[in-house]
Amino acid sequence: MSNLELKLRAAEDRVRSHESELRKELRTFDVVLAQIAYIITLEFFGAATKAGPAHAVLWLVAIALFFIPQAIVVTYLNDLMPLEGGLYEWARLAFNDGVGFLVAWNLWLYIVLLVGEYGFVLITYIAFALGPRAEWMTANKSVILLGTVVLVGAVAVISAFGLRVAKWVINAGGFMTVVALGTLILLSVVRARQHALPSFHALPLVRPQFTLFSVSVFSKMTFGALCGFEFIAILAGECRNPVPTIRKSVLISAPIIAAFYIFGTSAILAFVPQDRINLVGPVPQALTLGLQSIGVARIIAPITILLLFSNVFCTACLTFGASARLPMVAGWEGIVPPWFTRLHARYKTPVNSILFAAVVTLAACIVALVGVNEEEAFSLIQIWGFTLYGLAYLAMFAIPLLASRKLAVQPSPGLKLASCSGFAVTLLFVGLSIFPVIDVPNPAAYAWKTVAVVVGVNVVGAILYRRARSARTQQARSG
Repeated sequence: MSNLELKLRAAEDRVRSHESELRKELRTFDVVLAQIAYIITLEFFGAATKAGPAHAVLWLVAIALFFIPQAIVVTYLNDLMPLEGGLYEWARLAFNDGVGFLVAWNLWLYIVLLVGEYGFVLITYIAFALGPRAEWMTANKSVILLGTVVLVGAVAVISAFGLRVAKWVINAGGFMTVVALGTLILLSVVRARQHALPSFHALPLVRPQFTLFSVSVFSKMTFGALCGFEFIAILAGECRNPVPTIRKSVLISAPIIAAFYIFGTSAILAFVPQDRINLVGPVPQALTLGLQSIGVARIIAPITILLLFSNVFCTACLTFGASARLPMVAGWEGIVPPWFTRLHARYKTPVNSILFAAVVTLAACIVALVGVNEEEAFSLIQIWGFTLYGLAYLAMFAIPLLASRKLAVQPSPGLKLASCSGFAVTLLFVGLSIFPVIDVPNPAAYAWKTVAVVVGVNVVGAILYRRARSARTQQARSG
């Protein structure tokens, strides 16, 4: 065994020694529902509807060029390195501590922004459930901020209790996602057979126009909606048997997710005119209109919409809980202060890291609301988060291409092809993130804000890492 392999083995053993302190709560069934709830991002149905009838072709291309390659690469890397921390550990072991830290930094900030945007979604869903008289809530920044405070507080408490509690919330959210989207799709099929939706096509194979706008929509549909298989690997140390569990979950959940995205987008376009679709809550909007033809719609619609919000809430619980694991694992390696690694005596959760994430999430929501309307604020906070996520994905797809020698493995040609495809599509998304898919008063300001945030936070991350490394070196010398 080479010196390099010995170093890699020592690093893996160090992580696994800490994993023994964690509870092993997740089984295959739990992970399948978590994958469905997390990857099906309800807000990205709105971006997909911008493509109109051409959405089905774009979804199929996205599945071929990104979704399937992502599943292949994630399965390979998790089989190779089934460690708590997931992509952070993969990047750290494949490249170096600095790259690993920046990957974890981008992932952590993505999660903070993702949970921050859910305050907007919460208020939108409540407004749809209450009816037209509550529409004012979606444009009231004070109400949105209050909703964010309530949401972040709730997920922080659940995260502190750990996966023994959180997994049931996540399971419920995944199940309700299947029920709500299934209801919407079934409703569109039934209404079409009753000839109430003459223009409805479940799988419209319309060739998309090649414009900058359509390519931008495609990139957001592809990466924004279909990323996420690697996410559950952050919790690999809390799975009963991470290698077969995550492999099976990908195989089971992938076709379900693909079908819901394609047929769900068709159902939304069947009930809502394309130019009137609410980008924050397209699914509850379509459900509201679709259920109007049923006599008990006033009862069913609010219940269905609130159940659908369970998708958002459970995703917030999953992502927020996972975000707390990233500083914890970095603390195990001595990259961030040991304060982040402190576990609750009973629940074995990183409570300090959870508290820190809650504070930063609320701050991000406040910053996004300053000086813009609520729809632009939602779009900004969403695209900031997913662009940072895209940078982490570029590192993930680069591992089989650039780090095979360091990891002492030889990827197959098929794996390299999948990595190249995923890398190219992700790079397209990152490059086009500055172009909004909504009408904004100042597109140039929108673009510069996005560039400034993405570049700025990575500069901050690099500074933090250099300081941490210097402090660690000085400590080693003095010791």
